Amino acid sequence: MYNYYFAIASKNFLMNQEPLEEILRERTDHYKSINKAIDFWLILNPAFLNSPDLEYIAKQLKSPSAAIVSFDKQFIQWLKLRIGFVAIGNFQSKQMIKAEQ
Repeated sequence: MYNYYFAIASKNFLMNQEPLEEILRERTDHYKSINKAIDFWLILNPAFLNSPDLEYIAKQLKSPSAAIVSFDKQFIQWLKLRIGFVAIGNFQSKQMIKAEQ
């Protein structure tokens, strides 16, 4: 079972109103500098929101939505502080997220 943590908001907010590209590029560069594998993904309209456990978050969002998903809980908590107007949470999955999602 894989444990995932996420920060989610409307697609417009994350992709147009916040410097998300810069944030993720800096994180990617940092990971490269310490030889760490990328453990986060940007997912548009994430299917995990269809889970009954996350219905309360789905109701708060404007569609379409976008999420940054990671194995790293601290990274997601840092994103919440950095970006501010995002919901955070977690879920478990039997399958690993694929990069092409």
